Amino acid sequence: MASTTDIKTYKFNHSMIRVKDPKESVKFYSFLGMSLIKKLEFPEAKFDLYFLGYDSPKAVSGGNNLWDREGLIELTHNYGTESNPDYKINNGNVEPYRGFGHTCISVDNIQAACQRIEDAGYKFQKKLTDGRMRHIAFALDPDGYWVEIIGQKPLEETENVKETNVETYRMNHTMIRVKDPEKSLKFYQEVLGMSLFRKHESQAGGFTLYFLGYPGEKGVPAEGQSTADREGLLELTWNHGTEKDENFSYHDGNKEPQGFGHICITVDNLEAACARLESLNVNWKKRLTDGRMKNVAFVLDPDGYWVEIVQNERLAGKANF
Repeated sequence: MASTTDIKTYKFNHSMIRVKDPKESVKFYSFLGMSLIKKLEFPEAKFDLYFLGYDSPKAVSGGNNLWDREGLIELTHNYGTESNPDYKINNGNVEPYRGFGHTCISVDNIQAACQRIEDAGYKFQKKLTDGRMRHIAFALDPDGYWVEIIGQKPLEETENVKETNVETYRMNHTMIRVKDPEKSLKFYQEVLGMSLFRKHESQAGGFTLYFLGYPGEKGVPAEGQSTADREGLLELTWNHGTEKDENFSYHDGNKEPQGFGHICITVDNLEAACARLESLNVNWKKRLTDGRMKNVAFVLDPDGYWVEIVQNERLAGKANF
């Protein structure tokens, strides 16, 4: 492999969340149309990893190698949690442990998609008819994580449509709250090489949303263009004023109580990418040389969220695990 790294080849591969009962969680995300792409078992460390994503012929990354995809969800199951009545997940939306907000899928016909989820007996944090924002809904997974539902078409266009095809769905984005958007945007754009696709500012609501991702072969959408058909975006939510409070911080999901774990970027050359990050003076959670796993690294973003760095297997020609 070359001794350099090209950020144009990077992918926002997955978002990791811990789950109590993997059977129930896999069942839920499978109902949303995702496929179990791979399961990695680590019995000596007493945990398993389940990687789910959209894999139909219509899916953006359908058929690709696990590490050559975007928009995956990694479910981490620590053995024994499913039989522990006291074990609960921190979903990231309850004070004082807010940080991670939600994952989001985009669907073909949002009214029909939400009705299908409701008919299956799954609960909602927010139905389409709740509140002022009638174009989005939030379903709840078995652990209480929020899954946003957005439409790929205008709400009015799908109002009377009764069918929905899960093969057209996308794992669109992952949302995390950030304290200082200037610092976070600099990190994700200049350090990790993402592009800003869209910005939405709500003065009345007191927040601003930033949608970032890797352009890939499609290139960066023009400002204002819909990003609903994409997968693997990162939404940064800035609640105005947090940057002015020295004592304010978000929960990273890895301190107790745990829930969200990390996002993961796959790269063309792991050693070269880590050397580049070292030259940019990033804060490391785990260097390649630390611990037993020499094929993964973790850097910390400005809020302390973990970002995993892994080799894209397709570009390396050998397996990671």
